[in-house]
Amino acid sequence: MAKEVLLEELNPQQKEAILYSKGPLLVLAGAGSGKTRVITHKFAYLVRKKKYRPSSIFAVTFTNKAANEMKERISRFVEHDMRQSWIGTFHSQCNKILRREIKALGYKPDFSIYDDDDQCNLIRHILRELKIYEALYKGVASRISILKSSLISPEEFLSQGDGFSFDEKLGRVYLKYQDELKRCNALDFDDLIMLTVKLFEENPKILTKYHDMFPYVLVDEFQDTNHAQYRLLQLLSLSNKNICAVGDDDQSIYKFRGADVSNILNFEKDFPDARIIKLEQNYRSTQNILDVSGAVISKNPQRKPKSLWTEKGCGEKVFYCRLNSEEEEAKYVARTIKDLYLKGNFEYSHFAILYRINLQARAIEDALREEAIPYHVVSGVSFYHRREIKDIISYMKITLNPDDNVSLRRIINSPPRGIGASTISKVEQEAKKNSVSLFAAIKLMLKSNGVASSIKDKLSEFVKIMDSISSNPYKTAADMLKDIVEKTGYIEDIEEDRLQNILELVSSAESITVKDFADRVSLVATSDDATQKISVSLMTLHSAKGLEFPVVFVVGVEEGILPYFKAIDDASEMQEERRLFYVGMTRARDVLCITGAKRRRLYSKVQEQEPSRFLQDIPKDCCHWIEKVQQKIEAAPEPVKIIPKKPAAAYVVGCRVKHPSWGVGVVRDCCEEGNDMKLTVNFPGIGLKRLAAKYANLERI
Repeated sequence: MAKEVLLEELNPQQKEAILYSKGPLLVLAGAGSGKTRVITHKFAYLVRKKKYRPSSIFAVTFTNKAANEMKERISRFVEHDMRQSWIGTFHSQCNKILRREIKALGYKPDFSIYDDDDQCNLIRHILRELKIYEALYKGVASRISILKSSLISPEEFLSQGDGFSFDEKLGRVYLKYQDELKRCNALDFDDLIMLTVKLFEENPKILTKYHDMFPYVLVDEFQDTNHAQYRLLQLLSLSNKNICAVGDDDQSIYKFRGADVSNILNFEKDFPDARIIKLEQNYRSTQNILDVSGAVISKNPQRKPKSLWTEKGCGEKVFYCRLNSEEEEAKYVARTIKDLYLKGNFEYSHFAILYRINLQARAIEDALREEAIPYHVVSGVSFYHRREIKDIISYMKITLNPDDNVSLRRIINSPPRGIGASTISKVEQEAKKNSVSLFAAIKLMLKSNGVASSIKDKLSEFVKIMDSISSNPYKTAADMLKDIVEKTGYIEDIEEDRLQNILELVSSAESITVKDFADRVSLVATSDDATQKISVSLMTLHSAKGLEFPVVFVVGVEEGILPYFKAIDDASEMQEERRLFYVGMTRARDVLCITGAKRRRLYSKVQEQEPSRFLQDIPKDCCHWIEKVQQKIEAAPEPVKIIPKKPAAAYVVGCRVKHPSWGVGVVRDCCEEGNDMKLTVNFPGIGLKRLAAKYANLERI
């Protein structure tokens, strides 16, 4: 495919970013500016014009979904087999490197990868052992993750403590946690990055090898990198200096995960010869939305200035509405959605409601249910984190890595086989005494004369199952999963929906090796498991990044919520809150509605709310301001729960009908009222009509 085709329909700045291929390059890609197109076209250009092999470009992004989309788009432009390319998440790329090189760090290459659940289970076990309050496990896991993303080892952390504070306890937990991981031959997600950095820093020959392998480094969502990830990129580009980082400092909203916006702000200092290219033409939003969001973000002092523009025209003005309470706010949002839907301009899947904190969703959900509007909350349990899936995968992990104590604890009595807490405690004591893994300790106990025969029988049955599975040379992961299900008896007494999940897992493992499948499911993220639904989307502002919708509501734009109260006394946190608001606003394509309440129940207490300080920065000529606030608010009665009216069987939403006078129309709403059916039908050129089916003389077509 010719170069001209690669550069078709690109604006001058996008072309410049693609053609510049010698030396460091920072592409500041504003919201909706075609960043993904630039990345994929640049990769293809390097392969076709500059004759790079696909496997010689180290390309990283943050989700498996984004990586797969990148591969798919690039494959349209190049003839090479993209399966051999190094395109993936930071974690999957580092996993590939460590599988090859981790012996240099004293690990075995068949290491297990612990996800958040595994990590928390191990930390809880350690807290119990050290007699530290177990309920702290989530906070401890978060602190350890931040330390690792900052490349601070347990030893370094302990050397900074005074020996008396909680940090000293945290240091002891961190140290034991790393020791346990090493003993289990396991890595958590943060280790994948931290140990790869350690590998390169301590082994110059290995680093040189990867310099030769990857003469070009390409980074997506650069603003979301933490210190460890940025250090990895610096090390890989140390020799060739060919690094292209694409990102937007205005969309850096993951500080709580360790993301460091200074990486993008300091790029020119770290790479003195860097070229900077700004992508400012927006292909998503109307000019009014861009002007409002741009005015808000421009108040952040530490940013790379950008001025977004579009050819879409001004569009609708941004709506801001302030109401008396969160219930009134929620009802206003629900009624607006219903009205826009009934007019036939939008489907329910075109709407998103964004909020700062999850507890805001309660009132929104109540209002949507009352209006019988279908919705889904973008959150919940990922497929790969469901109990039955985790159990089956843990059996697989044990066969690949018998030292994996966390996986063994999970499945030794699942399904129930009479191995209780006291037996597991005896196994742990044996393992500690002999400095071996739990599985090795079980085998020692089976040979010992000092173990009761009843315990031996139960443990022997478990070992027999595991040895039987481990000894088979499976052609595919699906074959192993089927064998696990059959030999463990896992599905004998489980619910139908859980059984269906297991069958889905088995079918997804066809034509893939056991080791590759284990890596794939270990590295999957919750965000990669989302499915598209034909309903209104509810989500936090953090979850909305990377998405777009025709109509967006940003609710609860009040002091203490957005910006969040914890950020009010911290300048850097306040800048992040402003970026979060900006990200929310720029998700909208056609209509943006911002709402707030005068009073809101927060943490079981009703309190007066002030409009967010961010609203002061919005240019009034781009916005409709609506105040629906009474000076004195009477106590509102408890909202009545309305059961959605049953749709009529003869007509369904979306079906086409013919009227004798108005012609063909589309049913937008239908319900039973008494013995009759009421329909709302949109007739092109006529508009919405509310009809009684009994008298309307409609013909369904």
